[in-house]
This record gives sequence, C-alpha cells and structure tokens, in this order.
Amino acid sequence: MNRDNPERSCRRAFLKTAVAAAATLAGTAASPALAGERGFSQKLLQVWSCGGLAEAMNPAHALYERQTGVAISYTGAFAAALGKSLLGSATTEVFAGRVLDLAKKLRASGKMEYFKPLCFTSYVLVTPKGNPAGIERIEDLARSGVRVVLAPEASPPGGAAAQAILKKAGVLEAAMGNAVTLGTCVQRTMENVISGKGDASIVELRVTRLPAFFGRVDILPIPEPLFPPPPLTFTIGVMKHAKDRALADNFLEFMTSDQGQAFFEQAGFIPAISDKGRELVERLGVFDV
Repeated sequence: MNRDNPERSCRRAFLKTAVAAAATLAGTAASPALAGERGFSQKLLQVWSCGGLAEAMNPAHALYERQTGVAISYTGAFAAALGKSLLGSATTEVFAGRVLDLAKKLRASGKMEYFKPLCFTSYVLVTPKGNPAGIERIEDLARSGVRVVLAPEASPPGGAAAQAILKKAGVLEAAMGNAVTLGTCVQRTMENVISGKGDASIVELRVTRLPAFFGRVDILPIPEPLFPPPPLTFTIGVMKHAKDRALADNFLEFMTSDQGQAFFEQAGFIPAISDKGRELVERLGVFDV
C-alpha cells in the first residue's frame, strides 16, 4: 500500500490547475465600465474564498474586472483556516466559504454583514476510461478484487466526505480493505485512477473539470442521499470591513447573477440560482439570519 507525500505538493498542483482553469474559462467578452461610472469609491476589492472555489472564482473575477474596472485582490485557501482568521483579527471585504455554519458564525459574531447562497458541490465515482472493472454503483467498491483509491488524510472535506459516503452506503470497511492507495491528496487519487493504478475513487465533480483531469476518467453518479450535508454548501458574504459597501454589494450581485453563476456551473458546481440549487437552498436551509 502506497502513502502519498504530504499535501504540500498537492496544493501546488491545485494552484497550477486553478490558474489553467481561469485561463480556459475567462474568454467571455464584455464591454468595460469604469468603477467611477458605477458610483464606486474604490477601485480595489479584497476577496477571500475556500480554495476549492478558485477554478470558478478566477475567471469570474476576470470578467468582473473587465466590466467594472475594479481590481480583485483574491486569496483562495483552506476555508477552515480562513474562517478561523476572520473570526479572530483578520479582515477581508468579501468572503466565500464552504459549510453553512461558518457563515452563520461570522454573522453572529458581527464580522459579516450578510451572506447569500453561492453554489453547491456534489460527489461522483471515477474510474479509468472504459471502466475496466465494470464499476456500476458505490457498493461495487466492496467487491472482491476491486482496487479502490482513497485519500482519507486529505484536508477536509476531501477525505472525510468520501468515507462518510462509503459509511452511509454500508461499505466503508470493505472498501477500505480494498484500498491500494490511502493518500493525503484528492488530486493524487485522480492521477492514480487515470494511470490505471486503481479501479475507482470518490471525488467532487468539480475535480473532474480541472484541465489536468477533464475527459480523462469515466464518471458515475452517486445517489444524493449518501452525500454528507455539511460540505455541500458554499456561501458568499459581505464583511464588516468592506471599504465600499456599494462595491461589495455589486460584486455579490454579479457572483449570484446568471453571468457569475455560469462560471460555477462550468467548473462542476451546482449554481445556487439553478432549479437544483434552489431546491438545495430550501432543503439545507441556506438562509441569512
């Protein structure tokens, strides 16, 4: 059984693929409108987000910059670390994070003025092209001889979410017994599946849309009732320290508009304004308080 190197190399790989995704998706033409023409007092907006959103945020920012003349200073990193910083003394103007409870904590603490639902994630089975092991459903990961690739030590929710799905399906112990790789990096699991070192893995759909992996695996659905609810939700909110409230509000309006949400759909997320997104908003209670 192999053990991946620490996730530092995985983070570097993510940044490379996120930058490539931004270059791929940011080709939408738009006529520029200067910040002054929209009544904004600032020409710079500081935005933080969960790193998993970067493949959608980067091209969306590029379009917003072209349309408004406002520069976006963007930081994408581990949501829990950013959230802990913001609950402490750190400040930003807009924050898009994973897990609804974090947005509620920021609101309750007075650090965030308000938030909106941004998008949702989903989970899928991936196999090498052609699906040589004949995987059809999650229960097949418990079948004798199936080589499972997992990353239980990946930063949350990557490793924990996959294990929660297997547990809900009643096959966690058997699937872990079939594991040929137990690593620390979700993207490394994709590489192992693509190369044929394993027969199947569980990842977020968004990971399959990254340029390094797009079109290189077969994708099979996982029943939604098996998804662990907390990691599904992404919100976006205006922070207390927004220097230009009109600008921050306008940015949120853009990110939750048809234009902005298109980037999240392209990147493998479920847009909050889609029919499925609205259903999830209601079912998961993604409302400001």
